Amino acid sequence: MTILPAIDLKDGKAVRLTKGLMDSAKIYSDEPWQVAKRFEELGSEWVHLVDLNGAFAGKPENLEQIKKIRENCNLKLELGGGIRDEETIKMYLDLGVDRLILGSVAVKNPQFVKDMAAKYPIVVGIDAIDGMVAVEGWAEVSDMKATDLAREFAACGVEAIICTDVGRDGMLSGVNVDFTLSIKEASGVETIASGGLKDIGDIRKLIEAGVDGTIVGKAFYEGTLDLSEAFKLTRGER
Repeated sequence: MTILPAIDLKDGKAVRLTKGLMDSAKIYSDEPWQVAKRFEELGSEWVHLVDLNGAFAGKPENLEQIKKIRENCNLKLELGGGIRDEETIKMYLDLGVDRLILGSVAVKNPQFVKDMAAKYPIVVGIDAIDGMVAVEGWAEVSDMKATDLAREFAACGVEAIICTDVGRDGMLSGVNVDFTLSIKEASGVETIASGGLKDIGDIRKLIEAGVDGTIVGKAFYEGTLDLSEAFKLTRGER
């Protein structure tokens, strides 16, 4: 299983939100690239980046910090937030981002996502509140079931689906394994769990359930998960 430690970018800083609410932002670092460097030192291969301002604005808003992260570490970068067109995808790939997450646009224009996945390394972000898809930085809930959206992207070339249980995000209340597995079953695509991961027990549960990956956010920042121990577990070390 792949662990992707997360850095959420807001106003150039590394923050974490609770349930996706912007006014709940807690600042953890004024220099996000230093956080990415720490993930690398702990043994990570990836970092999961979210441009929170971009998610609401619909365009890149934390470009300087993303550039700094790219320049200062050798991690693979996965990035989402405000990516709505092919020009932005190309710009980020030219910058050295390894794969891009399409979220809100996946609901509104699934064909665009399929077209982009045929050409570029694309991940679909499916965020759900009570099983229904949330869009626009989780500010709106659509009338589409998350599993129906996942089914839409079966066999179209997307590299993975990241599924977030918004109600658990930033709550350290435990990851929603059943929701993650329902998305994996519907899509047949590599599925990454997001939202609520608390501790090493959650990592064990996800591995045992056959989940492909997980995003680690607040559990790292609040010290409820030892990342180096988690990486050892995913590598089969004791």
